[in-house]
This record gives sequence, C-alpha cells and structure tokens, in this order.
Amino acid sequence: MTRRLDFQTHPDRYRHWRLRVEPPFAYLLLDVDEAGGWFEGYQLKLNSYDIGVDIELADAVQRLRFEHPDVRAVLLGSARSGTFCAGANIRMLAGASHEHKVNFCKFTNETRNSIEDATRLGGQIYVAALNGTAAGGGYELALAAERILLIDDGKAAVSLPEVPLLAVLPGTGGLTRVVDKRRVRRDIADVFCTLEEGMQGRRAVEARLVDEAIPGSRFEARCQEVMAECARLSMRGEAGGRVVLEPLEKRLSGDAIDYRHVRVTIDRDACTAGVTLLAPDDPSVPVDIAAAVAQGSAFWPLALMRELDDALLELRFNETAIGTLLLRTQGDPSLVLAYDALLNDGSDGGFLAEVRLLVRQVLSRLDLTSRSLFALLEPGSCFAGFLAELAFAADRAYMLEGQFEDMGEVPPATLTLTAGNFGAYPMVNGLSRLAVRFLGEPDSLTAAKGLICQSLLAADAAGAGLVTVAMDDIDWDEELRLALEERTGFSPDALTGMEANLRFAGPETMQSKIFARLSAWQNWIFQRPNAVGDNGALKRYGTGKRPEFGRHRV
Repeated sequence: MTRRLDFQTHPDRYRHWRLRVEPPFAYLLLDVDEAGGWFEGYQLKLNSYDIGVDIELADAVQRLRFEHPDVRAVLLGSARSGTFCAGANIRMLAGASHEHKVNFCKFTNETRNSIEDATRLGGQIYVAALNGTAAGGGYELALAAERILLIDDGKAAVSLPEVPLLAVLPGTGGLTRVVDKRRVRRDIADVFCTLEEGMQGRRAVEARLVDEAIPGSRFEARCQEVMAECARLSMRGEAGGRVVLEPLEKRLSGDAIDYRHVRVTIDRDACTAGVTLLAPDDPSVPVDIAAAVAQGSAFWPLALMRELDDALLELRFNETAIGTLLLRTQGDPSLVLAYDALLNDGSDGGFLAEVRLLVRQVLSRLDLTSRSLFALLEPGSCFAGFLAELAFAADRAYMLEGQFEDMGEVPPATLTLTAGNFGAYPMVNGLSRLAVRFLGEPDSLTAAKGLICQSLLAADAAGAGLVTVAMDDIDWDEELRLALEERTGFSPDALTGMEANLRFAGPETMQSKIFARLSAWQNWIFQRPNAVGDNGALKRYGTGKRPEFGRHRV
C-alpha cells in the first residue's frame, strides 16, 4: 500500500456516498463502489469501507455544517436494500501496514466524533436508519448517531464480531460507546460482543443496542417521523451564514507542503517537520458576523484550520517516519487577537460557532497525533489567542528571550492569553489545555487568568509556567539541536506511549477512553500473531480454515 492519501474531495467526486439535501433534512446514504478501494487487492463488498470511504464521510459531515445551515436532522442510511454496512474491509485490514491500520482506526474515530459534535454542539441531529445488517464498523458508524432505528425483518442485525471472527477489537470505539453511550449492561455487552451473528429486532431494543425495531412495511415512514421529531428538537440557530468550502490551495514539492496560511518543511534526515502557521496578511479584519460570512471559506480562522487539518493528516498518513513536529507561528499578534475576539464574542450560534467547533476539532487532531510536539516561540511569532493553544498542546515549548543577531526590527517573541484559552477549545478529556497543564497547580491557573490580554515576554511567560524554558540566542540553536537529537535517539513506540499518557492528565471521558484505551490495545493487538500471523484470524478469514491461536495470556 504505497498510494499517497489525499484528504480533499467534494460531493461531485464521491464514489461511495450519496448526499441529498432537502431542508430541514439531509440524507447521507452509503452506496460503496466495490471497485473503488483506495489501494489494490480487495473489493469493498457489502458496503464495507476503507480510508477512501471515510474521507468522503468526513467531508460530507463538514460540508453539511458549513454549506447547509438550514439542515437540522441528517439521516445516515444505506442505498442498498438489506445491507447497511459490513464495517471495515477485512482484506484491506489483512494487507495493510501496521501504521495504516492504526492510523485508519484513529481517523475513523475522529470522523465518528465529528458526527457526535455536529449533533451535540451544532444542532444537526444524526439518525441512523439500518435497513439491513450493521456489522463491526458498520454498527460503530450507527453508534455515532443520536438515534438508531433497525428494520425488523427477521434478517437484519447489529453486531460487533471482531473478537470471535478476527481476533482484534472493534476499531472505532464500539466497545466504549456500547457501555458508555448506549448504557448497555456490561454482562449483556459481553454476550453481545462474542456473538458472531449479533442481535436482531426486539432483543436488540431490550439490550439498548438500538432505539427501535420497526417492521419493514413501516420502516421508511417511521424514519421520516423520527427525522421530523429531531428537527423540532434541534437547537440549531436560524438558517443563515451559508459558506461554501472551496478547494484548498495546496502545493506539494519534494520536502515541502505549502498552503495559503500554513507551511510544512520536512527534514527527513532529522525526522522532523516544521509546521508554520501564518497570521493574516490583510489588516482589514471583519467588523462583524455578516462581514465574516461574506469572506466565505477565505475567512482566515476557517481557512487556517482547514489547511492545518489537511497538513496534519498528510503527515500522519503519508510521512510516518517523521517523528517530531516543530510548531511555529509568524505574523502580527494584534491581527490574531482581533479575529480571536470576533470568534469568541458569544453573539453567534451559526457560522462563527461552526468555526469555533472546527478550531476545537483540529486542535484535538493535533493532540491525538502520534508525534512529538515542540512549540518554538521566536521573534516575529504570533502565539496569541487560539494560536497560543499550539504552545499548550506541545510536549515542550521553547521561547527566545530578546532577538537573534542581525534580525533587524523584528519584534521579540510574545505570548498572549485570551478568555478562549480557558475553555473554548477543550481536549478530549473535557479540560482546557491550560487546566491540564496546571492540574496540580490550581493557583497557577488562577494566576494565568489574571494575565489575559497581556503580551508576555519570555521571562514572564516562563515565570507563569506557560512555556517550558526561556533561552537567549546564544543557547537557542545548540539546546534545540540537542533536544531534537535526543528525541530521535529514543524508540518511536516508547515516545508514542509516553506522550499519550502525559498529554491527557485529569478525568476520563468517553472520547479519552476510546483514544487512550482502544488505540493502545488495538495498536498492540494488530501486531499479535493471533490476528496478523500466517495462521491468524485476519489472514485466514474467508478461507474456510480456522485460525490457530497461541493460548498464552500476556
């Protein structure tokens, strides 16, 4: 599997989904092209999916939020009678690299989270209409919806058969969502997750695996009734502020990826990538919501976050040997603060709310990226407002005191907090990055709130605990070189585990459980011979031969 992944698409190019919008409803129907696998060597039978199917789904969910503000309920269904979704394609999983399998599971999890965010925070309520069997990842897709309706035709069932069939775990949060979200009793869940055939009809309803089991003669009518109920319950604001998501300006050239507002430079020898976010170059900041909407997808925070999201996915999937990201910003902090104030003035429940949610989701993608993150606060940078979150997401933040020699009139590095840094963009554990940073220091968090809107120089930022270390220009290059060489000398596996453990201090939520517990276990299980060995379950699936399992518990 060597084909480079491209995460940009459009409904006109979808091969696997049909999107129909009839406000206040939208219909997102899975109709997988069997010959449309992203890689070679498998067919996407029975509405099974691979990364290409999920890229289209992620695109559709985002477009519905921005391009269709008048949609209040979304039906997530299948265009194929008798089949909803058979889950992740087994042949694809059996042939994929370990890195791709794990990153694929992470991306599908993030996409399911975006569906839940659209329902909970955006007021577009998703209803899963299962007109046939939903197995494995297919049922996990349904679990992301607010309501699950199952046709009761004596054949359709829901199941999570990964343990008995494949010797792996449901890869998209199924186990956690069953007990944490659906509140299925854990002994019933234990039975359910070991049944290859799953549960049908009334039994699935009684276990709380679905909300309703509906006879075929009433299924479509009942789906429409539920959609109408959800549209009435939606807290989505008045229709308005429609913004079309135009294609990103993106140039790939060897060791660089250039966007309008994001620059990525890759150093393959050092296993690092510099990721620089640029402040707006136009000093005319929109004065109100209407002016922001008028800019469309060129509205700077929206454009910036879309580009950063694409860059993170490019690095995650296409540059797996790059172990450390060097996060930089560049530009006028006052312009960043002006946009930050517009984003967080609290007066808009439409377009600006969707942009805030996108900022939250992209920062979460950064948190969950299995890379070392170093923030470099240098002269001419603009770590202010929501861009300051980059420094707090980093494993380490280095800040320069004063200037480099021969830099001229470039302003020294500053760090500026705003109210948004204290809860507008929570991590998957439900806490702000500053709250996680000062988990054992509540007085430091309180003191940081007293620094809002102050342009902090390096010594003050370090004194407040907002950066790891402040250095002068004499030490900067050498100290950074040593830190990066040290990082490169460590085991990438050990670093991934260490960083994931340290980044998410504090309480657990359903999302943190999914990414921490599931990702860690699935990462390990996908390397075990019981799953991927020559006689393992993934390799022998569909051959008629039973897998051979080593019986040692470890």
